[in-house]
Amino acid sequence: MTHVPVLLHEAVAALDIKPQGVYVDGTMGGGGHSLAIAQRLTTGRLICIDKDDYAHERARETLAPVAQRVSFVKDDFCNLAAILDRLGQPAIDGLLLDLGVSSFQLDDAARGFSYTKEAPLDMRMDRSGPVTAGDIVNGWDERELADLLFRYGEERHARRIAAAIVRHRQERPIETTTQLAELVAQAMPGAARREAQHPARRTFQALRIEVNNELGILDKTLRDAAERLSPGGRIAVITFHSLEDRIVKETFASLAQGCTCPKDFPVCVCGKKPVVKLVGRKPVTPSPQEIEQNPRSRSAKLRVAEKLPDERQTSIQEEGNVSHARAEKV
Repeated sequence: MTHVPVLLHEAVAALDIKPQGVYVDGTMGGGGHSLAIAQRLTTGRLICIDKDDYAHERARETLAPVAQRVSFVKDDFCNLAAILDRLGQPAIDGLLLDLGVSSFQLDDAARGFSYTKEAPLDMRMDRSGPVTAGDIVNGWDERELADLLFRYGEERHARRIAAAIVRHRQERPIETTTQLAELVAQAMPGAARREAQHPARRTFQALRIEVNNELGILDKTLRDAAERLSPGGRIAVITFHSLEDRIVKETFASLAQGCTCPKDFPVCVCGKKPVVKLVGRKPVTPSPQEIEQNPRSRSAKLRVAEKLPDERQTSIQEEGNVSHARAEKV
């Protein structure tokens, strides 16, 4: 299947791209979003980050027409600050994060992301990573597995599934995606097996998040990005499940919050100033037409935050305006 970027036009529009600006696509994937951003640059620069070797192979082909404006970095977006330091880039004008698994990753059976295709239990975005889904399924104890499935998969049958996994592996290890998917389905009550979505979906989600530490790095990355944004620069994040969306929503809200002193304090003593403002109170979601053309987009949500002007710069500018006005009066 061809990789179809989700919320492509909405995400690119949300970045409010300046032709001379510096932008980061922290989840390059197949390069669809990256291409749309780079095509809007003239003297600007796009930094494309991905830790998947195969993503770099595909994206270099996709981005060949705009390669002179693109810097490719094989790394994890959680290392954003260090990456920018290495590239000698103190500030950026925008960051895009598309937190979904790329279509080419889902459709490549060997990667182990799909519960409908036979493959080893891998699920690593970076194939040099130390832990696979198979290591977790066959090595964690029952309580750890149940906690993982409930926490990252929001799986209400987590205990039943964990117990079934442990019973099965006492006889032989669980080695493939379809083995695990069938085992999960059999552990479910009948009503759950008849739901529209595959019974193993939440289990696979939980394992993928744990293997790639997807949630542990998100809050830090957003805060690092806000620190490096130029005034007026924007962060746009596309999420695909409620856990990711909650972290993005809460982190943006924290960065947008000013004074946290009790209301009865006569003056602020905390000194906290808002760093960003929210662009829209509600997330942007795919249109019915996009969902029809790309069903994998159905759960996507786009949230955007914009860097506020530096208070010191604003004060200097205001002082300059006052001085200029006084000079004109004289």
